[in-house]
Amino acid sequence: MLTEYQQNLRDRCLAAPVMPAPEPWRPVLDNRTPIGGLLGIGFATDPGTGHDLAMVVSNDGHGLFDAFTGEKIARDRDPDTCMPDDVDLVCPGLGPVAGVPVRIAGLFGGGLHSGTSDGWTVHVVSPEWPHDRVLLSTGHGFHKGQAGETWWHVFDANYSELRAAGFSPSGQTLAVATSSDLSLWTRRAPH
Repeated sequence: MLTEYQQNLRDRCLAAPVMPAPEPWRPVLDNRTPIGGLLGIGFATDPGTGHDLAMVVSNDGHGLFDAFTGEKIARDRDPDTCMPDDVDLVCPGLGPVAGVPVRIAGLFGGGLHSGTSDGWTVHVVSPEWPHDRVLLSTGHGFHKGQAGETWWHVFDANYSELRAAGFSPSGQTLAVATSSDLSLWTRRAPH
């Protein structure tokens, strides 16, 4: 049985429609890049541009995307070379980060950053379990403010299993990975 407070939080989450992320966040590409059999995601930094790179691991290998432009930078179609190891949940980097181990969050465990240094947070809630919703917030988050003011329901995983949701270590990219697709949002570095 839910307490009155818990029921109010559940009702608030259920009432909020999916909405665009606020400024300064912007979606990358079509915001739902299909990746069948997605198992997990990790981040690295492009040594040439300084952009966040999103590495996606699937049943069909692994790929590397520029998280600022959405461009696919590298691809390895051999699934045996990219499964996260059992100890550190890392996969070998490829393309500009070849030889660099990349931590992967997803089906095998691990997690992405849940907050940024300047106060953005991401929450995964399940008011209609097993369907997950991803909330982006600032300030007090979804506990106090209103949807569209201090928190935004940016993703509803009602069609696919959520694998991971969170920020890159730089805090400049927000990623949501499901078993069937990848969504990225980015922002420019604060001045």
